[in-house]
Amino acid sequence: MISLKKWDMRRKGMHIWLIGAVLAVLLAGCGNQSNAKLAEDKTNVVTSFYPLYYLASEIGGKDTNVINLIPAGVEPHEWSPKSRDLDITSKAQLLLYNGAGLEGWIEDFLQGLPKSSKLITGQASDGIELLQGEGDERSLDPHTWVSPKSMLQMAGNVKQLLIQVDPAHQADYAANYEALITKLKALDERFTSKLAAVSHRDIVVSHQAFGYLARDYGLKQVPIMGLSPDAEPRAKDLLDITKFVKANGVKYIFFEELVSSTLADTLAREAKVDTMVLNPIEGLTPDQEKKGDDYVTLMDSNLQNLLKALQ
Repeated sequence: MISLKKWDMRRKGMHIWLIGAVLAVLLAGCGNQSNAKLAEDKTNVVTSFYPLYYLASEIGGKDTNVINLIPAGVEPHEWSPKSRDLDITSKAQLLLYNGAGLEGWIEDFLQGLPKSSKLITGQASDGIELLQGEGDERSLDPHTWVSPKSMLQMAGNVKQLLIQVDPAHQADYAANYEALITKLKALDERFTSKLAAVSHRDIVVSHQAFGYLARDYGLKQVPIMGLSPDAEPRAKDLLDITKFVKANGVKYIFFEELVSSTLADTLAREAKVDTMVLNPIEGLTPDQEKKGDDYVTLMDSNLQNLLKALQ
């Protein structure tokens, strides 16, 4: 059992680790961000985080120059824009952001744009039936993209916004969109058919980021932390989750690559189970970027890990 005193000590240790990790990643990522440049001969699209960068790049193709605000390896919940981000964005033609509360900085950011800017903005999550946070979380769950079904809707929104900004290349955007939709529909079908056959439905996750995935594919999410990965669970919550794991035959506790696995590791030891990655794909790690991973390959890895945990 996890005592309050032990949990408090572990939490303090985790905070120190997180501060160091975030600082290191931010410093490493600065070089990536500083290389972002506007292109005079293309439609410049700025995206708030990786899933939108993926959609804009796939649909925009050769006609767009896509700039992602958040560098590889940086957790979006921890990031806030700098003056250079505002300057680049103000000179672009389109800003894509998720909405649903993910970008807490967006309102002030948009108010800071110069009056001369002709930037068009769009929320990629428009049209998706949004979820409320679970438990004590009363805000909207912004993690729409973690479900392939939601990404299909988001892809359509991105296509329409690109056509609005650059109607001259409508045919190219439409063709690129159809190619992407084929991949996303195949991904959705893999999730639907394979998860329908699993014998367990409970996923214990470090961060409440998988609500849309659970809703769309018949799973039950049991989160350790809230909608933000730095939300702090109570000792009672940890004890309750440990009991749940033991009582329901849960074999793995899922953690994420961009945040500390301390809590997942601690619970796994207490419950005598293993840990495994379930990636909310809020961003790529430098290694994933180097290997050429993208949204589809990472979601396929998620599916394989879910199948291993739930069989």
